[in-house]
Amino acid sequence: MPNYLNKNAMMPKMNPYMSPCQHCGAEAASQFTQALPSTQMPTGIPTGPMYSSPMPVQQTTPMPVSPVPVGGTGGAPETVQNIQYTQGYLKTQIGRHVKIEFLIGTNMLQDREGTLLEVGTSYVIIRETETDDLLLCDMYSIKFVRFYY
Repeated sequence: MPNYLNKNAMMPKMNPYMSPCQHCGAEAASQFTQALPSTQMPTGIPTGPMYSSPMPVQQTTPMPVSPVPVGGTGGAPETVQNIQYTQGYLKTQIGRHVKIEFLIGTNMLQDREGTLLEVGTSYVIIRETETDDLLLCDMYSIKFVRFYY
């Protein structure tokens, strides 16, 4: 551990570091002079050029909208029409007795049995065998479908 018995002997060596600029003239800046020029301080009020009003919006003539057919296969997505998709194939089996297994969570399968009534883009509707209730089922949790002939 260093011995600092004579602290005053070190102070003259530190004096040049303590004083502000010794080689600067009176006109040069020191640590106590004003850093900003003597202009008005910012107020937050804009002082720049004024902006003109926005350009008026150009009016265009409206384009006629063709009506989307309700029902039929004209407005149905390709996934419901094409039998290469699950929804499209299930649509060909409407009216059949089916057993559908659903994946619940990550490892639990649950099955429902009934008559396939309707197939949508993201759902199927079956009429349950035992209760005659309609059951709407999520298409994306279906893992297996058994068709009874």
